[in-house]
Amino acid sequence: MQQHTNHLGLSHTDRPPERHRLVQKLQSITDLTAGERQALLDLPMAVRSYTKGEDLVREGDVPSECCLILDGFAFRYKLLPDGRRQILSFHTPGDLPDLQSLHIQTLDHSVGVMMPTMAAFIPHKSMRDLTERFPGLLHAFWRDTLIDAAIFREWMIGLGRRDAHERIAHLICEMLLRFRGVGLAPDDTFKMPVTQADVADALGLSNVHVNRVLMDLRRERLITWSNLTITILRWEELQKRALFEANYLHQVSKVAA
Repeated sequence: MQQHTNHLGLSHTDRPPERHRLVQKLQSITDLTAGERQALLDLPMAVRSYTKGEDLVREGDVPSECCLILDGFAFRYKLLPDGRRQILSFHTPGDLPDLQSLHIQTLDHSVGVMMPTMAAFIPHKSMRDLTERFPGLLHAFWRDTLIDAAIFREWMIGLGRRDAHERIAHLICEMLLRFRGVGLAPDDTFKMPVTQADVADALGLSNVHVNRVLMDLRRERLITWSNLTITILRWEELQKRALFEANYLHQVSKVAA
């Protein structure tokens, strides 16, 4: 169960750093005006803390709020009737993993967390009011949704056509750029609290296969991955190993460089 809820009612200059994540995320994919940035910071948010393994929203829910990841790490997933799990996507701070709930009434998947996570819930009415007042933000959220769909397409290609080494290396490349986009990958290092079983459930591999691939990537000195922290040692070589092209993330060049 969620541990606590509170409403942020701070002056503009007192906004906690986490509140800027949404601004950072949208600025990584489009240009924002000063007024749009301030309007995002002024959104009413009910902030709740979750522990590892809890769900932010569940399949079948009919939300009246959008969920923004402020700090931590989340994932979309579906369960089959026999309990088997498919992870559909990973989500960094700044992501709105259930933004579609603005237009799709009933959720067809769940969103859980893989580490202690702080999330903000923004009323749908506030989001609609925001986009009516700032049409540029409506386009920014639409662009974010389109990029989300592009990421799904890349994951589908991975499941259908990439070999195990390419799938895992591709995922690491993608997550580095997404963490960079919100300023959370200093020196090409980022915290990704996923287990080998989580990677297997996301990429359609066995735990044993994931373990072998990670050993190979370490042996080739492309990455280090320990204590849930990944460091990219040779970025260009890792991209070649993954057959990775960053176009589908549609980030501005200064982020993806």
